[in-house]
Amino acid sequence: MILGETKRIRRILFAWIMIGYMFLVSMPVMAADGNELNIQSHAVVLMESSTGEIVYEKNATERVSPASITKIMTLLLTFEAIAKGDAALDDRVIVSEHASSMGGSQVYLAQGEEQTLETMIKCIVVSSGNDASVAVAEHIAGSEEAFVQRMNEKASQLGMTDTHFEDCCGLTDSDNHYTTAKDVAVMSRELTYKYPDILKYSGIWMEDIVHETKQGRSVFGLSSTNKLLKQYPYATGLKTGFTSKAKYCLSASASKDGIDLIAVIMAAPDSKTRFSEAQVILNYGFSKVRLYKDENKDVLPPVKVEQGKQEHASVRYEDSFRYLDTEGKDLSGITKEVKLPESVCAPVKAGEAAGVAEYYLDGKLLGAVSVLYGENVEEAGYGDCFKVILQLFLLQ
Repeated sequence: MILGETKRIRRILFAWIMIGYMFLVSMPVMAADGNELNIQSHAVVLMESSTGEIVYEKNATERVSPASITKIMTLLLTFEAIAKGDAALDDRVIVSEHASSMGGSQVYLAQGEEQTLETMIKCIVVSSGNDASVAVAEHIAGSEEAFVQRMNEKASQLGMTDTHFEDCCGLTDSDNHYTTAKDVAVMSRELTYKYPDILKYSGIWMEDIVHETKQGRSVFGLSSTNKLLKQYPYATGLKTGFTSKAKYCLSASASKDGIDLIAVIMAAPDSKTRFSEAQVILNYGFSKVRLYKDENKDVLPPVKVEQGKQEHASVRYEDSFRYLDTEGKDLSGITKEVKLPESVCAPVKAGEAAGVAEYYLDGKLLGAVSVLYGENVEEAGYGDCFKVILQLFLLQ
């Protein structure tokens, strides 16, 4: 009787142990605040675009192969060249033999074929054309090698310390061609935040281009590799990637209710997972993030200048202000305090710091924006002083 009861108790205990074990192994990955994120991809980053703050991460600084995510840097340098006046959207880009020989994903550009730079941008961002990427690199820098050098220099400038490029399209499987999820987010933010026109192109689902070669004229259909454009209502673009080494990658931009997010998925096990997990972390971000914005459009009072050729100097904010909250704070209580001197002595130089605008919530400093002088005010000489005295005398 006692033996039978003991066996029954053991069976009950064993059953509870197994239930507990199954519960533990089936638990999804937890975000820092306890939100459940069932992430399979090897490396993930979610970044808020206007502040550059990371909202969620997994293996964010572990080096991985970027595949065609590489083209984000190629696009960044392209838009930078356009902004500097070194290139234009209507430039005629001539396809070299080297560019036309690229394998992998391509738009089948022929040697000697010409396309506008704008069309090439579409070929790169929509259909991930390796041939278009190399043609653009050669057009801007003279050679792919020179362009790749610029890519690495730009990566260094942006603080992408765990990134090194060996080509401009990501076709290589070299161990010396690597990046991290965090670095991908950094260059994605730089591209979309500084050059938002990229979203006009990365948001294209399908579009035709025309090949005109010695063989004649033909139409080629560009088709986006970014399935989020159809699957996710807030998606605005950016870039996919795949090689057998890198697996499935994605840098996805999305916008909702004034919040712009960048989701980076690296080394996902399959294409479906990269898109589904991008949606998971984007939804997580949109549910969690609150953003306070002050564009600083208000006009500030000028500062009095002692012993200057002018009595006052105008001042301006250096930039707008952003504060990212992930804790559910009441941001309506944020206050701004502008601190400026009552007067300064000449000379005053435009662009120099005049004061600061500080932002507080519940007595705690959140951040600050510099206030700069908007004009030069030179020190007054004897002649200037005499003119002032004469004007005062004449007014009497």
